[in-house]
Amino acid sequence: MASSSVLIKLLVVVGCAAAASAATLTVGGSSGWTLDQNYDTWASGQTFAVGDKLVFSFVGAHTVTEVNKNDYDNCAVASNSISSTRTSPATLDLAAAGMHYYICTVSGHCAGGMKLAINVGSGSGSGSGSGTPPSTTPGSSGTPPATPSSPSKPTGGASAGLQASAAVAAAAGVLVKLALF
Repeated sequence: MASSSVLIKLLVVVGCAAAASAATLTVGGSSGWTLDQNYDTWASGQTFAVGDKLVFSFVGAHTVTEVNKNDYDNCAVASNSISSTRTSPATLDLAAAGMHYYICTVSGHCAGGMKLAINVGSGSGSGSGSGTPPSTTPGSSGTPPATPSSPSKPTGGASAGLQASAAVAAAAGVLVKLALF
């Protein structure tokens, strides 16, 4: 009976640690999702990880549409979009690692700068995700100057994320040992 009580407490601690490591990032900082913004610059100052949430805040007629790379590059939804919303604020969960592409599908808005490409890492806070999309311009490093409009993630760098990850791993190890009894 006492071991089940300990197991329940441990599960609560692990759940809280996992939830605490996720971040909510407001796309574009205080400017939000709007025309004439450089979202590559904003993204270059961020780290994105599975479990994080993106908040797209906008006023007026805009969309947040997740598309494939080809549609992102061409500012057009030539194939089926992955997801789309017209309601602000739009909160999207980053559920999978890899590149994610977002555009506004209102005529001329993507070409006017309403597009975002991010690389989502698999480990929350571990620094494995980079906000910088791969370079597509010859002779360009693909890394715009890091001038985010507002900090969106707690500071502490990779060491804070690694400590949280280590705590979760240790708790998981204890759970396995308890399950074997």
